[in-house]
Amino acid sequence: MSQGHLPSRRRVCFGLPIVAAGLATGLATAQAREDVAKADLIVVVKSARKLMLLCAGRRLGTFPIALGARPIGPKRAEGDARTPEGLYWIDGLNPYSRFYRALHLSYPNEEDVQQAHAAGVSPGGNIEIHALPAGYAHYDPPAFREDWTDGCIAVSNRAMDAIWARVDLGTAVEILA
Repeated sequence: MSQGHLPSRRRVCFGLPIVAAGLATGLATAQAREDVAKADLIVVVKSARKLMLLCAGRRLGTFPIALGARPIGPKRAEGDARTPEGLYWIDGLNPYSRFYRALHLSYPNEEDVQQAHAAGVSPGGNIEIHALPAGYAHYDPPAFREDWTDGCIAVSNRAMDAIWARVDLGTAVEILA
């Protein structure tokens, strides 16, 4: 699969109801629930410090984020502390990240590589949507007070649990200024 192109896949956003039968008392009881809707797109709006999960244009959730320590402008070089801008996809899931859990992004794409090489620098890599480091498990702010990552997108652990349940490998990620 070449970088910069989203993998082709068939997405189903909403599952059929599941009926679970319980026989604890000898009587059948049915309890229905809807499958968790899976996102087909994650939109990150850097200027608003928000991450949105979307399915067929319908918003499934919105979460506050922290960005790279130098948040204005797209990532151009390794070590610039900027968060990329552009279209990527989730190409890795790390349930054992030092930041609780992490979703690895397909950065750099072909355009990022070309721009970096034209400038004579490395584009960097290892950009993730990740949760918080150890010691911050219960920190779940309505907004982050400062940007602190090396270029990643950080969310609270609680937000990561919600995001983790609604995305798969190959989910598109659009990062906007």
